[in-house]
Amino acid sequence: MPHFFVSSKDVINNRLIISDKDTYQHIAKSLRTKVGEELLLIDEKRIQYEVSVVEITSKEIVVNINKLYPSNRYLDFNLFLAQSPLRSDAQSTVIEKATELGVCGVFPVLTDNCAVKKDVVSKKVEKWQKIMYEASKQCERAFIPTCFEPINTLEDILKNKKFDKIIAFCERQTDLTLREYVSYNEIASGENLLVIIGPEGGFSQREFQLLKDYQIPMLTLGDLILKAETAVIVGLGNIIYEFNNYRKN
Repeated sequence: MPHFFVSSKDVINNRLIISDKDTYQHIAKSLRTKVGEELLLIDEKRIQYEVSVVEITSKEIVVNINKLYPSNRYLDFNLFLAQSPLRSDAQSTVIEKATELGVCGVFPVLTDNCAVKKDVVSKKVEKWQKIMYEASKQCERAFIPTCFEPINTLEDILKNKKFDKIIAFCERQTDLTLREYVSYNEIASGENLLVIIGPEGGFSQREFQLLKDYQIPMLTLGDLILKAETAVIVGLGNIIYEFNNYRKN
């Protein structure tokens, strides 16, 4: 069933009016939705609406609210990704998959071995935010994550005080697994966890020293050598498996 983001202010009694131009175009023109068809909508308060279309005018769509309830399409902790941007399609894949895997935001970090220059990264942020929006609709996320402006150095993100825990996935520099890390570290509901993943060429020796100086746990993803975009998917997927809100007693 198609899924779209709406505003709670558009709810009137038991009806909701969709007037946002892009959303209207997608539903009425691209999907050619007809009166009587059903849609899934979600607002900024993470309330999910199951609705039926009752009227389509030249500018808006009126729907009946059949059912509403809090969405559960989010993690019970706040997962952030700090990642060295990759070239072109590979980075688009990273942004899309990180969105599907529940991140609250992605910080593009200009590491020493980053293959993309800052001015190029800055110009791509708007595109990556759009990918996040489309991916959020497709996988029925409760909210849209944020693609932040580029961070100049790895140390700049390490100094950020908003995170309760920071971990980094590294090649060859560690044999500490995520399972071992989890055995003595819990992620409480609502905590902010930052995951750092480096560029295709890996972190520089200077950056490895920075991670040590800031006492950032460096974890391995196993003996296989993964491409950077693959490491993002595997790393975030493993974190969700170990920490997410599906772990219920």
